[in-house]
Amino acid sequence: MNDLVQRLSEGQHPIELSTRPKPTVKALKESLDRGCVHIRFTGTRGGTELGVPVDREQTDLSNADFEKGVGSLKLVGSLSLDYVRVRCVAEIDLESLIGHGHLERLSE
Repeated sequence: MNDLVQRLSEGQHPIELSTRPKPTVKALKESLDRGCVHIRFTGTRGGTELGVPVDREQTDLSNADFEKGVGSLKLVGSLSLDYVRVRCVAEIDLESLIGHGHLERLSE
C-alpha cells in the first residue's frame, strides 16, 4: 500500500477546511451544496489537500448550525489518492473549521 495512504489510514489526524480565499462557515456550506469539500491533512510533509466528494447518505450535518456557525459535522466521501480507492471520514468543528479525520481503504 502507498505510504501516504497507509499513514492516513492509521488513527486520527489533524485536518483543516481548505477554501479560497479563506476558510469560512459560508464557504463550507457552499462547498457542501456543490457536493465537494476540500480538506487538508496538516500533519503530513507539506500537508495533503483532498477534494472530498460528499456522500450525502453518510455525511451527518445534524449537529451543525450554519446560521450561528456552531456545532460540528461528519463529512464522508470516497476518492482516489495515489491510485488507491479510499473513503475519507472527517469531523469538522464549525467554530474553528478544524478537526480530525482518517482514510479507510476500499476494496478494489
